Amino acid sequence: MNAPPPHLLDTPVFDNSFAALPDAFYTRLAPHPLRAPYVVAISDEVAGVLELPAALLGSPEFPEIFSGNRLLPGSDPLAAVYSGHQFGVWAGQLGDGRAHLLGGLRNAQGHWEIQLKGAGRTPYSRGADGRAVLRSSIREFLCSEAMAGLGIPTTRALCIVGAEQPVRREEIETAAVVTRVAPGFVRFGSFEHWASRNRPAELKLLADYVIDTFRPACRQAPNPYAELLSDVARRTGELMAHWMAVGFMHGVMNTDNMSILGLTLDYGPFGFMEAFDAGHICNHSDDQGRYTYRNQPHIAQWNLYRLADALLPLIGRPSEAQAAVDEHYGAAFEGKFEQLMRAKLGLRAGLADDEAFVGETFGLLQQHRPDFTQFFRALSTLPAEPDPGNAALADAPLRDLFVDRSACDAWLANWRARLAQTPWPEAERQAAMLAANPRYILRNWLAEVAIRQAKEHDFSEVQRLLTCLRRPYDEQPEYAAYAALPPDWANGLAVSCSS
Repeated sequence: MNAPPPHLLDTPVFDNSFAALPDAFYTRLAPHPLRAPYVVAISDEVAGVLELPAALLGSPEFPEIFSGNRLLPGSDPLAAVYSGHQFGVWAGQLGDGRAHLLGGLRNAQGHWEIQLKGAGRTPYSRGADGRAVLRSSIREFLCSEAMAGLGIPTTRALCIVGAEQPVRREEIETAAVVTRVAPGFVRFGSFEHWASRNRPAELKLLADYVIDTFRPACRQAPNPYAELLSDVARRTGELMAHWMAVGFMHGVMNTDNMSILGLTLDYGPFGFMEAFDAGHICNHSDDQGRYTYRNQPHIAQWNLYRLADALLPLIGRPSEAQAAVDEHYGAAFEGKFEQLMRAKLGLRAGLADDEAFVGETFGLLQQHRPDFTQFFRALSTLPAEPDPGNAALADAPLRDLFVDRSACDAWLANWRARLAQTPWPEAERQAAMLAANPRYILRNWLAEVAIRQAKEHDFSEVQRLLTCLRRPYDEQPEYAAYAALPPDWANGLAVSCSS
């Protein structure tokens, strides 16, 4: 048996910066024990970020620690309070209903807070059991790491620990705990909570904590709180651009699910675009279609206005609060989105009419519904100047995604004309496009296969997917099946807020 190094368990390792805030910001409580926990999956990459010893990963103590059964020295577990707007409606107090913040680790790679999701009921559970199930835990674990592989700002996931403990959802499922890792878990709703209660002292404490811990440069601005909002707006705009460019849909962009640090936070009913539809609803619970793919940039801005409302007592003037959003969000989103789309289309340098061409491209996708990821990946391999007598064969990887191949041919002619305006060496262009257009995304059917096997205690598919999704831009022939279109049985898969 490989025992963990004594120093890891016998000396304090946590830096509890959030716990230094007053008690009103959280409730201190230990996670609820999970009977006979076992390891489902570990991200060795995140373990490396945390500088956890390899001996700990394989030790019997590991599932005990990351189920919440055993606390590391210096850990001061707590559940944070926050409020928020859910589906556009003020929901009042929410909070970490099933998440326990164990504390933070500080090392040469940064400051990392460690949070257990699914570790039992807290005062903010609103009558729920505080547990997560294996199904949703696998989805969050894999998508957190998939997004990191895609280069998109995100919380990370260290591991999943499971147990045979029953949990009732639509049916009886088994319990699991995901260990989430991020520099911080403060949300837009964390600020809304204090503003809604007219508690300016606590609002200021939280803003000062975020500035001093994560954004110290804001302190140099004439109005640090307006600068903080500007920073959040910029980061959120860039995050939305990343989501849209890769076809990611969050599914439940409530203000309590928006990170103040510009990270993708809370993986619930997410999805990646397959057959393109800008109006696609990935969350079965979203009856009104508030969180469709096309709405995400608008909703993010709406959420930023709610954050601006919350920060107004600190910023002072409504016009300055609104300007912090208006002058930074749109520019950040549009600038990053144009940059990402030029890379996806292989455009070496920007031209004035590129916005129109990007719009034309999305019009083609909307009308003909090819698979979003396959479209751009196939495009990456096409020649800029095909042999006129062999063009149909050269373009087959893309044309075969269309029923109306003539529409594809017409668009390709425009694409090649645009490439010719800013030419670059063929091999260099194709390599750049392949580095901008992933071959692999976490398709719902892939996650479903891994979940079904995991329910039979076969966790190998979770690990295989994790390995593949770490390098989504590489060809990886051994995982070629993961790039395929959904099988017929997967067409009816639905994902909701239930977890």
